[in-house]
Amino acid sequence: MPRFTVHIRDEWLAVPCRDTSSTVSWLGQEALKRYVKNKPDNGGIGSVKETRFIVRRCQGLGLLDADDTIEDVLEDNDFVELAIEGDTMSPDFIPCEPGVSNLTAAYKEPEKYISLDGNSLTSTDLVDLGRGLYKIKLTSEAERKVVQSRELLDTIVKENKVVYGITTGFGKFARTVIPVSKLKELQENLVRSHSAGLGNPLSPERTRMLLALRINVLAKGHSGVSLETLHAMIQAFNASCLSFVPEKGTVGASGDLAPLSHLALGLMGEGKMWSPKSGWADAKYVLEAHGLKPISLKPKEGLALINGTQMITSLGAEAVERAQAIANQADIIAALTLEVLKGTTKAFDSDIHSLRPHPGQIEVAQRFRSLLDSDHHPSQIAESHRFCDRVQDAYTMRCCPQVHGIANDTIKFVQNIINTEINSATDNPMVFAERGETISGGNFHGEYPSKALDFLAIAVHELASISERRIERLCNPSLSELPAFLVNEGGLNSGFMIAHCTAASLVSENKVLCHPSSVDSLSTSAATEDHVSMGGWAARKALRVIEHVEQVLAIELLVACQGIEFLRPLRTTTPLEKVYELVRSVVKPWIKDRFMSPDIEAVHRLILDQKVWTVAKPYIDKYQTEYIPESRPVSPTAFSLEPPSSPRKRLRHE
Repeated sequence: MPRFTVHIRDEWLAVPCRDTSSTVSWLGQEALKRYVKNKPDNGGIGSVKETRFIVRRCQGLGLLDADDTIEDVLEDNDFVELAIEGDTMSPDFIPCEPGVSNLTAAYKEPEKYISLDGNSLTSTDLVDLGRGLYKIKLTSEAERKVVQSRELLDTIVKENKVVYGITTGFGKFARTVIPVSKLKELQENLVRSHSAGLGNPLSPERTRMLLALRINVLAKGHSGVSLETLHAMIQAFNASCLSFVPEKGTVGASGDLAPLSHLALGLMGEGKMWSPKSGWADAKYVLEAHGLKPISLKPKEGLALINGTQMITSLGAEAVERAQAIANQADIIAALTLEVLKGTTKAFDSDIHSLRPHPGQIEVAQRFRSLLDSDHHPSQIAESHRFCDRVQDAYTMRCCPQVHGIANDTIKFVQNIINTEINSATDNPMVFAERGETISGGNFHGEYPSKALDFLAIAVHELASISERRIERLCNPSLSELPAFLVNEGGLNSGFMIAHCTAASLVSENKVLCHPSSVDSLSTSAATEDHVSMGGWAARKALRVIEHVEQVLAIELLVACQGIEFLRPLRTTTPLEKVYELVRSVVKPWIKDRFMSPDIEAVHRLILDQKVWTVAKPYIDKYQTEYIPESRPVSPTAFSLEPPSSPRKRLRHE
């Protein structure tokens, strides 16, 4: 018999429906009858038949017509919200924030799997898991190690040995021995009491990453979780049943205790949970709607589920992937700005950078050559100012390899730490089945990812800092030789005046956010956890910094493309023309003032989707494959005071 879960005020009610040709109005009245029946005062409702209400889907909050038949608009086990006229929004109904999650809009169950063994997951894989591109399964070797580890714990319990977190309390209560009959309750109490986080829930994508990473760590076979519990977690992941995990509350000491506790709480069938099918609802109903049972914790399993650095690391994985994406695209955007401002490529000569051979610096200079070398990619704009009297460019253009380069090197450094952390056992105590013992240690401490993510924020911020200065040069007519704020009829039109202000405000915010959180420590747990990493905040603010960097560079790209309009009919190099065409596919030239925010958001989306990189990368790769550097391989493209001996050579040599 079809059944629907209806949310009324503070309660979820299961309503069976024998006849799906009944109307949505009937479903609402039937749910109201059950609600009134459970309330001593009838919930303040006089007559069910006279009560006016609206019904909407939990997913997407779409309103349902009262006269529609159930079979036409709902599927078995769908979740709906009933709002009584005069009521405010139910306090425990948690709608997904618009734009936060692509999964809420259109979720397609993936067909491909990633096999986890606890040793080979990458930050790229983890982000793809968060995006819902894969399901999870365990390797046979991982299953064998998990079983071995659990057998040792079962022996410890059977023999009444005193082991931290298994037969004792936690933290300050480590010397309190717990009777065997209370061990299940011990683990459940641990999860419930530690579910003390606050703030907005992580998005579905980030919660998927968190759950996937916890599964990967448990798959190493050093946490003592049972294979049954691990399989239950995998089933929940594959069904996208995602617990309500508040973003605030971890100090990164014994790992991310509060967030991971909330993650485990939902798997226990308590608290709130989200799925594409249900939206937000009580966890027990969401699990049941997907044919899943709540996990029942065995000795040590509560501790195994909540002890580790997985929130810091999963958010860190997203941060490092987005940082790499924006760093790649920052080179392309800066190259376009250099063309608009009629700069020179002489500063990117390979001989210069071989004298200071930092890998990132060399890589960025090579990208600039790939995009701007006029011998390889003829540029009418570069040709137009070949014999100008300027000697060299401002630092914001000339020093891009040095400034962007260290950001690239830092990202690679942080990515190495994050990928190591992704495949590390961060539980306590650690279970060593081959040695037949458990050992207490400190792998849960979040200092490694915390310090690395503070470093990442500082380094990536500089991409926005230097970008904002290039935006200033583009908008300032005394520096650009273009119309003020890149608009005709200045005064009547303001052009990009306030877009630059927005970029400046984001850079200013980043200056505060770049203050490292990992230099702080507050003693917790009655001085047992007397040094902590503050890694949760390090990860969250790194993501905020990176988002601001993306937005600033989106503004620069928008402004640079507008600058091109004032240089027409001259054309830039082929790869940069392709970037210009990409931007123009979503944003029209700025003829007169209009609502600007949508334009910035559209270009930001191009950057998030890495489309700027996708358009330019084939040209970069081809150049680097085909072009054999000579002793002085970079085109001057400007600032030559004497004409070269031949038209061809003038593009390459002095």
